[in-house]
Amino acid sequence: MGITKSDCFTEQQNELSVLTKALGHPARIAIIEYLLKVDSCICGDIVNELPLAQPTVSQHLKELKNAGLIKGNIEGTSICYCINETGFEKIKSFFQLVSNHLEKNKKECC
Repeated sequence: MGITKSDCFTEQQNELSVLTKALGHPARIAIIEYLLKVDSCICGDIVNELPLAQPTVSQHLKELKNAGLIKGNIEGTSICYCINETGFEKIKSFFQLVSNHLEKNKKECC
């Protein structure tokens, strides 16, 4: 069997790709913003905050959780969600690297 294209990139590059891809939908951005606003674990309130059906919201939550951007804990018959700091630290580090480079080379750009 051949290698997949992702095997040609570093583990960090592949991780960052998964993280940023998970943020590539406005509903997922809205979910993250809501979790930041309430600053606690939320069980059922997310569906009430978005103009989407419950199964659609569940799919977006699953994508965010699989990427490592949110955490979910089972409480009774519900899953409560909150921000996963580890995933956002990886994104922050990447954008800080880009920002530092741009700041350092701002006069040398074409």
